[in-house]
Amino acid sequence: MSAGSVLFDSRGAFHDAVHQAFEAAIARGARRIVCCDPDFADWPLDDAALHERLVPWLKRPQRRLVLLAADWSVLPRRHPRFVAWRTPWAHAVEGWAPEEGDEAELPRVLVDDGDVFVHLRDAEHWRGRAGRDAGDAQRWRDVLDGRIERAQPSFFLRPLGL
Repeated sequence: MSAGSVLFDSRGAFHDAVHQAFEAAIARGARRIVCCDPDFADWPLDDAALHERLVPWLKRPQRRLVLLAADWSVLPRRHPRFVAWRTPWAHAVEGWAPEEGDEAELPRVLVDDGDVFVHLRDAEHWRGRAGRDAGDAQRWRDVLDGRIERAQPSFFLRPLGL
């Protein structure tokens, strides 16, 4: 474990780590925050305080919140406020789905373009690691950027074909 990280082992601690990571990334002026999860069902995305904190950040030039998920059908049911909040920010909040065959074992990760990261490695027991470590963050960016390069746009404002 690197000196700039902490372990967590509960749902509440994971949610705290996600909030702290967003705060740290925004405070240091990150241009890009990437979140990856099979479906984001257990993330604290419906939190109004998070939405309020993201708005001034998203208003700044060239800011992107990038989401990568295999199953987007869960988000409207589990996080309806987030889905509604995202509507005016669709230009800056991107949704991606892995290419066919690349859905297996999507990591549960948040990483910014600096040194901030959260990794939920065991979703059943809520075990993971979070913190600020440039090396760990770079490794996650490498993994996620490769997945996103092959991904397809998803998480549309309106279902396709309507």
